[in-house]
Amino acid sequence: MKIRKAVGAVVFRNDEYLLVHKVKSISDNESIDGYWDFTKGGIEELDENLEKSILRELKEETGSSNYRIVHMFDKKICFSFPQSHKYDAQETIMFYIEYLGNGEDLKPQDEEIDDIRFFSKDDLMKILCHKETYEFFQEIFDATF
Repeated sequence: MKIRKAVGAVVFRNDEYLLVHKVKSISDNESIDGYWDFTKGGIEELDENLEKSILRELKEETGSSNYRIVHMFDKKICFSFPQSHKYDAQETIMFYIEYLGNGEDLKPQDEEIDDIRFFSKDDLMKILCHKETYEFFQEIFDATF
């Protein structure tokens, strides 16, 4: 089984959480146009470690370097890809990260992203698209907060 290794971030500022609006995705063999998600991305060979990998991904997607890693979660987000994908599944190592900026430096840097916003926990739970991400956040929020 070929598994894609990835990193992701639950980014917070006060009592809100940062999500990026991704233009398109494939979930359960169907295309999804426009959805909100945490910043996530594949680990690259050039990344020295997981911490540098997530900070690189945040910079690539949000344009900002104003982040402080609080900790890495023990729980991962795992899901399968459709058969047509080059990987069978993805395993995403998630971090809890504080955003230290004022919001002015947050600008989509990737053609896959068209918006970046902070949401309350209640609003976030209403708009998270992928089941595995929703369940991850619900579980870690209940356990951590």
